[in-house]
Amino acid sequence: MNTFTVALLQMTAEKTQEGNLRKGVEFCRKAKAAGADLALFPEMWSNGYGMEKDAAALKDEAIAREGTFIGAFRSLAAELDMAIAITYLERFSPQPRNTVTVIDRFGSLVLTYAKVHTCDFGEESRLTPGDDFYAAELNTAGGSVQIGAMICYDREFPESARILMLKGAEVILVPNACPMEINRLSQLRARAFENMVGIATANYALGQPDCNGHSSAFDGIAYGENSEGQIRGRDTLLVEAGDREGIYLAPFPIDAMRRYRATEVHGNAYRRPGRYGLLLSEDIHSPFVRADRRK
Repeated sequence: MNTFTVALLQMTAEKTQEGNLRKGVEFCRKAKAAGADLALFPEMWSNGYGMEKDAAALKDEAIAREGTFIGAFRSLAAELDMAIAITYLERFSPQPRNTVTVIDRFGSLVLTYAKVHTCDFGEESRLTPGDDFYAAELNTAGGSVQIGAMICYDREFPESARILMLKGAEVILVPNACPMEINRLSQLRARAFENMVGIATANYALGQPDCNGHSSAFDGIAYGENSEGQIRGRDTLLVEAGDREGIYLAPFPIDAMRRYRATEVHGNAYRRPGRYGLLLSEDIHSPFVRADRRK
């Protein structure tokens, strides 16, 4: 597989779920025409990352994985022969979840992931956190690729991408809904570098509350030969969007990434898991104690 092309759908949301469905279908069709293997939506596209203050209203806005909204994108994926990573507020008990489902080019569901690191310091405290990270094989016209997913705030915990790498992910999909600035972009660059994985992030465009575009993708290949055969550091950035709406293509060089992962020193090559026991401790000490933390 030479290249796996992810279309980052950088949009602003409509006022209704029906509007988001129409706009999402339109952008997916354009992504296919541009040559994408997979179209990636920003976070919680079904309602434009709307977080109703009333708990009952929030539940009413949640949709079922087996419902008509996801069903429409399943049919579209099969029609276009293109995978779609669709995001939504998922109906779940006791509270809804912030979820991404990856649909393959045949219309089948191959991966569903709910945000593990919910923003409990804000409105996401009313959501049910996900319980694990998942990787899955995605069949594309050019071959198969191992994908994983994390969502927005998951990026700020190195463990998220690390677990996905350990589970075999080659490219991690990251739906997003927040301002992307140098520090958050640096986190994504670091997750790609330290795990030798691709990272593809789709954010809402400027005009969406608290968002500014700058969707991005990194291929994780931190070193390569120059024209004289010397190994030198290289920029892992494949694409960084501006702030406007658009479809931004991230062509991941999968064959080159696999060769790099087979020889370089990062990822799982020289880890010492037996020394990391403290990472499993749930103790929290000053200055990190927060009264609103959920256990």
